[in-house]
Amino acid sequence: MALSLKDRVRAVAAPTAEQPTVEATVTRTADVPQQSTPDELHSSAQGESGDVADIALDWLERYGEEFTKALPSHIDNGVFLAAVRAALPGLVRCTPASLLQALLTCARFGLVPDGRHAVIKREGRTAVFVPMAQGYVELMYRSGRVGSIHVGMVHEGDEWNYEPTAPAPLDFTHKPALTKSRAERGEPILAYAFAWMASGARSQVIVLTREDAEEIRDEYSRAYQRAQESGKRDSYWHTDFDAMWRKSALRRLHKVVPMSAELVALLAADDAGDEGRVQVVHAPDPEVAVLAAEAERAYEAAEGSQELADAALPRKSPRTRRTQPTRSSRKSRGARSRKGARR
Repeated sequence: MALSLKDRVRAVAAPTAEQPTVEATVTRTADVPQQSTPDELHSSAQGESGDVADIALDWLERYGEEFTKALPSHIDNGVFLAAVRAALPGLVRCTPASLLQALLTCARFGLVPDGRHAVIKREGRTAVFVPMAQGYVELMYRSGRVGSIHVGMVHEGDEWNYEPTAPAPLDFTHKPALTKSRAERGEPILAYAFAWMASGARSQVIVLTREDAEEIRDEYSRAYQRAQESGKRDSYWHTDFDAMWRKSALRRLHKVVPMSAELVALLAADDAGDEGRVQVVHAPDPEVAVLAAEAERAYEAAEGSQELADAALPRKSPRTRRTQPTRSSRKSRGARSRKGARR
């Protein structure tokens, strides 16, 4: 029985030496001699077609129907594939299964791998989907409950104040010293993130010092640990510490803003990729995500209608309310009955 693409990708573990790379796969499509080495394949493919990434994109487009199914309706296929095309030159040495896994996961979250929302990173011969800070922001907005999200960094020369016991928004203020030079503004000392809800309420402010970020990196990032042990020092914590610092603040913000099934799944996929595990199983099923969102809206609507119903419930008139007769009323009733009896 033929397996679907999703089933094949889901079954993929870490690539082995026997697994071909995308580069080898796509160059065989171009009738490059089988005995060529990977480097020769790369050169031959470029010589025949001008760009090995174009061949890889043609290869990926065979699975266009899978990407169409995976991408949310608000993401244009052309925009997504254009971003993939730009990223492919650095990914052609990855195994085809891992590349499909990473791209399908990225597509199902509705994030474009443009370097801002998400990145497809090569680790050895494995392609890994990495959501970036803007990707987390995008999914928080999609919940419909978040009005705006603010993420920033406080530098040594900035004016700022953090007083958790003060009422919002006076508990945290930040005035960047934008008129100063970079040297005068100094190094970043804090990363922060907070959200204003659609209801007008503001979330807790998440504040992370550099020491906080380093503790998160050292304790939780397996990619950082692998890069340290191998001596390559090529993890994002090595190459762009400040971006990971901001992303860590956003990841903590999710604990104090309304959660969505998509956001929970994104966190799981992010962690799985960092740990070297298969990510596609953590991607949200589009139909399940839609049903979950509809159920949440229905629940909120039911709560709201119940509140209105309670407020509009008719009150019984004092005339129809059954009460125990008072002594005076009993006396007057007895007098009337005696008078009737005398008649």
